[in-house]
Amino acid sequence: MKTQNFNIFIIMALMVLFAACNNKPSVKEEQKAEELTEMQKLVNDYAEVELKADLSHLTQNEKEMIKKLIEVADIMDELFWRDAIGDKESFLASIEDEDAKKYAMINYGPWDRLNGNESFIESFGEKPLGANYYPQDITSEEFDAFDNPDKMSWYTLIRRDEEANLKCVWYHEEYAAEIERAAILLEEAAELAEDEGFKNYLKLRAEALRTDDYLASDLAWMDMKENNVDFVVGPIESYEDGFKGIKAAHSGQILVKDLEWSKNIEHFNAILPELQASLPVDDKYKKESASSSGDMNVYYVVYYGGDCNSGSKNIAINLPNDPRVHEAKGSRKLQLKNAMQAKFDKILVPIAELLIDESQMKHIKFEDGFFQNVMFHEVAHGLGVKYVINSKKSVREALEEYYSPLEEAKADITGLYLITKLYEMGEYPEKDLMDNYVTFLAGIFRSVRFGVASSHGKANMMEFYYLLEKGAFTRNSETGKYSVDFEKMKLAVSQMVNDIIVIQGNGDKNAAKNWVDTKSNVGEDLQLDLDKIAGAGIPKDIVFKQGANILGL
Repeated sequence: MKTQNFNIFIIMALMVLFAACNNKPSVKEEQKAEELTEMQKLVNDYAEVELKADLSHLTQNEKEMIKKLIEVADIMDELFWRDAIGDKESFLASIEDEDAKKYAMINYGPWDRLNGNESFIESFGEKPLGANYYPQDITSEEFDAFDNPDKMSWYTLIRRDEEANLKCVWYHEEYAAEIERAAILLEEAAELAEDEGFKNYLKLRAEALRTDDYLASDLAWMDMKENNVDFVVGPIESYEDGFKGIKAAHSGQILVKDLEWSKNIEHFNAILPELQASLPVDDKYKKESASSSGDMNVYYVVYYGGDCNSGSKNIAINLPNDPRVHEAKGSRKLQLKNAMQAKFDKILVPIAELLIDESQMKHIKFEDGFFQNVMFHEVAHGLGVKYVINSKKSVREALEEYYSPLEEAKADITGLYLITKLYEMGEYPEKDLMDNYVTFLAGIFRSVRFGVASSHGKANMMEFYYLLEKGAFTRNSETGKYSVDFEKMKLAVSQMVNDIIVIQGNGDKNAAKNWVDTKSNVGEDLQLDLDKIAGAGIPKDIVFKQGANILGL
């Protein structure tokens, strides 16, 4: 009986094997399955987060206003596609693989923003440094020889005329139809606004979109103090321009103020002049005044559109970028608490568990570590120098494409320095600075994963190697885990602040270039750490499920 059962089992197994051989996928099908699997892994590098917020303190008009602002943010999203690649619809229609299409939507194109802008679709080559702001065949020599003062504007595209000569085209001319739609919606939203300052800002921002003159609306944005809802909209940051680092990318971000957390941090704005004076640099590099007329608030971010939604998502804002506004009114520092918490929980904590020595894991904290580090990063953007000393030339103009990575490194490291100073000034009497230092180190591993195509990624690599060379932290070769040396970290932070601000104040592009080019690459040990993080399946960043329906509107 046992033999008969065994024979039946063998026959059935052979039948299954024969059927499997007959149904074996073709080589093409196997390759496609493997490709889809790899592409799905890329999609899964982004953890999905629902953008929700408590809107119960908003009036019905304010809720209706948010729906209008979402429409404007969607228009900014359309325009950022044009900034980044050109025709969104024809590009997406050319992609058959649904997972590749999802990943292209996250990256606003076929280039992986968290992997050095490497193409993940074979038919596309390298990403043009100047994105879609310049002709793809332009050279630095040709741009430098182009005699037109508008070429350096944040709000002009560089195109070729009928004779292939360079010309400038203003954003409001190139995108006239989209701009008019957005401006009308902003004016309609202004009619619903109940805060007079926000109403005025929305009206002025509509006019700014139509004219590419943003100064008046930026100043009005600085004057707002009591608004529950905020909206960062228009061409804002210049990270997308890897050619000259000057062209602004379209973005739309809707925020709802967290009243309790905002009240807890509002007093820091009054001591900005004192913090400027405390910077560890020669007096000639801190002569610029740090205005205390700006503000510092905490928000729930409820919608991302355009540049702010591409690749890695921002978790704090320091604006405006115009140095004229900084001189007159300072800047506003907006902390996006819900997005920050999502990245801390889903990314930073798991990374710390892998790479931080167990004895220092108690220092990985959100409010007393990550939140403060990010908040004072934004404060630090407003300190230091905006203009080359003894010159009317801005640091941004002097350093060109090296400005952004150096400025992001300055903000990171100066933010950590400011927290240390505030502790010494008695602002944080119960604080353990190791919470900030150890969380900062774990945060470097999170941000290095943004890659060499990102100014933030480059900045974090520069910080990593500077602090490592100064002995601020050490890596245990047996466990592969890191420990912070408190005293050496404190000293190295101060030294790095000095080194960066001196380069900025001198407008020393060669020094900036040398630092960025030599220290923004991944070394052998760091690559092992990043491979360990990737192998653990820890997301690189977050992607949002968002919209009026998610908010209950």
